[in-house]
Amino acid sequence: MTTVVITGTNRGIGLELARQYAEQGCEVIAACREPSAELSALDVDVCAGVEVATDAGARKLRQHIGDRTVDILINNAGMLRSDRYESIDFDAMEEQFRVNTLGPLRVTLAIADALSEGSKVAIVSSRVGSVADNASGNNYGYRASKAAVNMVGMNLRHDLADRGIAVILLHPGLVATDMTGGTGIDATDSAIGLRARIDELDMSSSGSFWHANGEELPW
Repeated sequence: MTTVVITGTNRGIGLELARQYAEQGCEVIAACREPSAELSALDVDVCAGVEVATDAGARKLRQHIGDRTVDILINNAGMLRSDRYESIDFDAMEEQFRVNTLGPLRVTLAIADALSEGSKVAIVSSRVGSVADNASGNNYGYRASKAAVNMVGMNLRHDLADRGIAVILLHPGLVATDMTGGTGIDATDSAIGLRARIDELDMSSSGSFWHANGEELPW
């Protein structure tokens, strides 16, 4: 049975990924800070109290995994604090870096010994982290944190290559979640696309950046 670990599963994309992988017959370890009623209703193994921005949260997830081998790790937990040039909040920027950039790295390193040859690591980034694709500006903290996590993913691609572990950076699309104020596509469709990109991932494509719809994105 394929074991899938997903962070940020109490709602939105993470919840839908947990639902779809469970329906596929996978063993899903669903990490979150606090479980929602929707998550608790799924046939998944919930690991609550996981704050990806802290060492303690990452350790808690590793302890919960125990001696299980993780086939797929999806670093999905993230946050958005909107800002503009005229109203930069540096504390909010730092908070986004702790969650969006350091969180995936902290979690991946914490459970690295549970990964094996053939395992896959996915990081839910965003196309707003693409320098080449930035045509509007603003959202300094969110954009910068996602650009930085893209570099984290590329570093992991190199450092995990000798172990036969592939890494992918993913843009879920503009998804109708609490983060986007309900604007965008349904989380179900986004999760289907994300799963397809993870399924396609192998060592030859490790370290690449993809839209859930199958479009390879510029850095």
